[in-house]
Amino acid sequence: MALALLGIEVDLHLYSLDRAREPCRLVVVAAIARLVVVPGLAQQYSNSVPILLLPPSEGKADGGTSRRWSMSSGTFSSLADRREAVVRALGAADGGTEKLLGVRGEHLDRALSANVSLDGARSLPAWQRYTGVVWDHLDPASLAKIELRRIVVVSALLGLARGNDPVPDYRLKMGANLAPLGKLSTWWRPDLSDTLNRYASGRTAGQRRVMIDLLPQEHRAAWAPDRRVNGVSVEFVDPTGKPGGHFAKAAKGLLARAILTDGIGVIDEWRDDRFELRVEPIN
Repeated sequence: MALALLGIEVDLHLYSLDRAREPCRLVVVAAIARLVVVPGLAQQYSNSVPILLLPPSEGKADGGTSRRWSMSSGTFSSLADRREAVVRALGAADGGTEKLLGVRGEHLDRALSANVSLDGARSLPAWQRYTGVVWDHLDPASLAKIELRRIVVVSALLGLARGNDPVPDYRLKMGANLAPLGKLSTWWRPDLSDTLNRYASGRTAGQRRVMIDLLPQEHRAAWAPDRRVNGVSVEFVDPTGKPGGHFAKAAKGLLARAILTDGIGVIDEWRDDRFELRVEPIN
C-alpha cells in the first residue's frame, strides 16, 4: 500500500477589527497546495530480495547431526580468524562463568560443556539450533529452503550465519565482556560490518538485496552500515513510543515470517493490537 503525504502550505493572518466588540476573524490570504507522494516499501523495493537480520536465541536446541562445525563453516567463512579468537577466549575461561553467560545450575553446566568443545562439535542448521519466542513464531520448519537462506543471524560466536548455516551448541551474549577481547559487540564491529556490508551490496537471483534490520540494540551495536547498504530498520514500540522489548518478540517473529513469505510490502500494512512499527531507512 503506497503512503501519501499531503502538504498544504498556507499563509494565515489573524485580524480583529475591535476585540471588544466582535470576535477575531480568520482570513486566508493565500493558499498553495503541494502533493508529495511517498511510496510504500513494496513500491520502493519492488525489484529487491528482502534479507532479514535476526538475533540468535539464548536458548538453543541440544545435540546435532554428524555434520561437524569448524571456524570456516557456512557462508561467512571469511570470519574464521575472528571466530577462532572467540573460541580460544572461551577455552581460556573454561567456557565462561555464571556472570559472563547469565545462567546457572543445569543450564550453566550445559553451556560450559558446549563452550569448551566448539571446534568439531556436532552442528544443526541455524534455523534448527535457535529456539525461543522469536524463532518459535517465525516457525522456520515450515519455510521453504530459499526463504531460510534469506535469514542472516548476528551472533557473538559466529559473527554472521545464514539461516541454513551449521551452528554448534553454545552460549554467549553479544553484550558480554570476554577477556581479552572486551565487549563483543565492539570487538566484532569492524570485521562484521565489512563482511555484512559487502554481502548487503550483492545480489540474490539477479536482484538487489534489501536488508530488513530486526535486531535488538545489543546486536545492532556490532554493525556499522555504510553507503552500500540498502534497506530499513524496524523497531516495535508501544502506543507511547517506548520499545516493545521482550513482549514484542512474538510479534517480531510473525512479522519476520510474513516478510519472507509475502514480501517486504507487508510492513506497509502490518497491524498489531499492542505494538506499532517504527521504520527508518538504514542510510
